[in-house]
Amino acid sequence: MDGRRVFVDKWDYVRFLESMRYFNQINPFGSFYEQSFITQNRDNLNYVPRSNYSCSEELDKPLIEIIAYCLNSNHYHLLVKQNIENGISKFTQKVMAGYTRYFNNKYNRYGSLFQGKFKAKEIKSTYGLIKLSIYVNCNAEIHDIAKKENWLWSSCGEYSSVPSSNYSCSKEQAKEQIKEVLSEFNNAQEYINFCNELIPEIRIIKNLEKYGLE
Repeated sequence: MDGRRVFVDKWDYVRFLESMRYFNQINPFGSFYEQSFITQNRDNLNYVPRSNYSCSEELDKPLIEIIAYCLNSNHYHLLVKQNIENGISKFTQKVMAGYTRYFNNKYNRYGSLFQGKFKAKEIKSTYGLIKLSIYVNCNAEIHDIAKKENWLWSSCGEYSSVPSSNYSCSKEQAKEQIKEVLSEFNNAQEYINFCNELIPEIRIIKNLEKYGLE
C-alpha cells in the first residue's frame, strides 16, 4: 500500500469486518448493504461495536478460518487457514473488491484502494504460527498506534481471554488453531508476556524475514 488511509472512521473498520464474515462463503447471498449492521447504527455516533460480528455463525462452506487479524488505518493483517483450494485468493479478492467499492462510493473517489497483490506466506511449524499470531495480534502496538489490549480492531483479546474486539474468531475451527498457539504456554498471560518480549525485537529488526513473518 502507498500509505493512504483505508480506514478513516470506525464505520470503515466495521464495514471491513462485516465483509470478512459475509464474503467468507463460496456463494454469498442477498444484498450485503441491506444486511449490514452499519445501516442500523450509522447515525449513532456514540455506538462502539463489540461482539456483533462473530465468525461463530454458521457459514455456507467458509473459504477460510480466520485465526487472527489486525486492522490498522492504512493496512491490515490476517492469519488464516485455507479450507478449499484457492480459498485465500477468493476470499481476499471478494473482500478487497467489495470494500473498495464501498470506500470509493463513501469518499467520492475512483480507482484501486489497495496497492499491488496481497502477500501470503505459508506457515509450516507451530513456532512459526505462534510468532505470526503475535505479529498480527500486536500489530497496532508494533506500529505505535495503540496498546494491543486497547485496540478494538484486532483479535488480541481472544488470546488474552479478555475479548474486547468487535469481531470474534471463535468459530470452532479457528478455536482449535488458537488452542494450538496457547497450548505452548501455561496460560494466556504467559502468551501475552511473550508478546511483550517480542514486540521490541520486531520493531528494531527491519528484516522481518528473520522471523519468517514477511
